[in-house]
Amino acid sequence: MCLGGPGSRIGGQHIALLEQIAATGSLTAAARAIGISYKNAWDSVHAMNNLANSALVIGTPGGTGGGGSRLSERGERLLRVYQAAAEEQKRFLARLNRRLDALDDDLNLIGRLAMQTSARNQFHGHVVSMTQGTVNTEVVMQLSGGTQLAATVTQTSAETLGIASGTNLTALIKASWIIIGAGEAEAVSLSTRNRVKGTVASIQTDEVNAEIVLQLAGDNTLAAVITRASADSLALTVGDKATAFFKASNVILMQPD
Repeated sequence: MCLGGPGSRIGGQHIALLEQIAATGSLTAAARAIGISYKNAWDSVHAMNNLANSALVIGTPGGTGGGGSRLSERGERLLRVYQAAAEEQKRFLARLNRRLDALDDDLNLIGRLAMQTSARNQFHGHVVSMTQGTVNTEVVMQLSGGTQLAATVTQTSAETLGIASGTNLTALIKASWIIIGAGEAEAVSLSTRNRVKGTVASIQTDEVNAEIVLQLAGDNTLAAVITRASADSLALTVGDKATAFFKASNVILMQPD
């Protein structure tokens, strides 16, 4: 904590010097107690007196051995105010830390909600498995409802994000990267690593595209944007079973915390 305006501040070392002058009555002893030279201590006294526009320390140098020094009434008052403010700050930080410990999950959620991205789908989950290749790493993360997503990232990216088993991650998937199949599509032959089953929660169409939102396990939803012609061909309605297909390489991972 510092007192004063930018560029000219009375801070920790100055206050420590004042405390030792008050305790010892000697500038030499005070300087020795806080580990600075006598000259440095005397220069600090001059600086403080100038900054305060009124003497905080009263005394005479008295040569290399120093002389008697004491705090003025102004100096004593400053020291009391500083110590009271420091104690109040300490109590405030202790209370804040206790609250932050209790609200850690909520603060992380606030951070995720504040994240700005063009990806329509954003999921929070934790890593359940990793498979390392020569260049890339496949990361499987599990969402709160139990749905699992696979993502392929470079080993460099995995190391940068600090990905390990149990790591919390945010997965981003653009709606236009998702293919929708009617039903649970068990027999469909596609190269996509991710096959996420859900129930159609909503369908919105225009002349060109359709947005289909699937309700996944738990409270998660996944949105896909496909052509209007494809949507008409699927003939899906709200409540129907459907499957979302997307490549592991189309899942972007971020460290949320």
